[in-house]
Amino acid sequence: MAMTPRETILKAFEGGKSERVPVTLFGGGMWSIKDYGTTFEELANNAAKMTDMCVTEADKIRSDVVYVGSGYNNFHAAALGTAFGVGIKYREIGAPDLTDHFVHTEEDIDKLNMADIHKHPVIQTVLEATRRVKESIGKKHLVTMTCWGPFTLAARFVGEEAFMKYTFKKPSFVEKMVNFCADLLIHLYEPLVADGTIECLSIADPTASGDLINPKQMERFAVSPLKKMSDWAKAKNVHTILHICGNTSDRLELFPRTGCSVIFFDQKVDIAKAKEVLFGKMCFGGNIAPVHVLLNKTAAEVTEACREVIEIAGKEGGFVLVPGCDIPPTIPYENIKAFHDVALNWKY
Repeated sequence: MAMTPRETILKAFEGGKSERVPVTLFGGGMWSIKDYGTTFEELANNAAKMTDMCVTEADKIRSDVVYVGSGYNNFHAAALGTAFGVGIKYREIGAPDLTDHFVHTEEDIDKLNMADIHKHPVIQTVLEATRRVKESIGKKHLVTMTCWGPFTLAARFVGEEAFMKYTFKKPSFVEKMVNFCADLLIHLYEPLVADGTIECLSIADPTASGDLINPKQMERFAVSPLKKMSDWAKAKNVHTILHICGNTSDRLELFPRTGCSVIFFDQKVDIAKAKEVLFGKMCFGGNIAPVHVLLNKTAAEVTEACREVIEIAGKEGGFVLVPGCDIPPTIPYENIKAFHDVALNWKY
């Protein structure tokens, strides 16, 4: 009996080889919502419609992983921002954004109420949709719910430019904030883990990018809160997907220390070097360029790029074919199909 997409990718997370190369988008919310013919705002308070969108698009896209709530990560800060007069603005193109940043001091951190995260109606919608998607297709696909990583979420609360300066000027504030965010995200996921809805966290930590912070800053401010989350997840028999943007080729040895099950790499990372450092220590995925290849090339060129990455890094297992980041909503379906076809037909 053939392995399901869920079984296929879980085998890779454990470092093993399944019947074929595992494959998934990362997130995919913007593309899926546009393809389904709706908007972030229309789905925000409609769990049934969000569920149908996820299930319909999962069948069309054919990724091993289905990411519920992709594009709604800023609500995890907005839920606590309500008490500070901060909300969400919807955009014509792209994911909803915060109206303002609202944490500036350690005293502000002390005023944040973690319990507010489950009171926000949009977060309630995403949680309910995650449960329904799991019930509908969770035996076939690995169903997860998305979040920002602790470092990125902390920067959303504070403001990215100020937060970067604080890594030098107020490091104890940064440490307190990232630890608070790790605890907040654990609190967010707790009900879905407790009732068995999800068996994998999905963390995007783009502000911990190799283009924004150096390896020492990443080690000090990003690795520890990620490990706090992955340790909690592991204790509940739950996996953790991590994606960090930018070129992280100079800090590859830090990724196993996060405790995450898999790291999905940006297209800037040298995938051969990543395999050399990580194979046998941690599952990794990469790293087809979302714009340069998936958006701008032909389906035949997408096929060629995917085959090249698998040849370099994916023939021995412990690997997932994945784009280098979330994908733009304007990528032609033919290219997404070509991307998946390569892995779905690549038998070990």
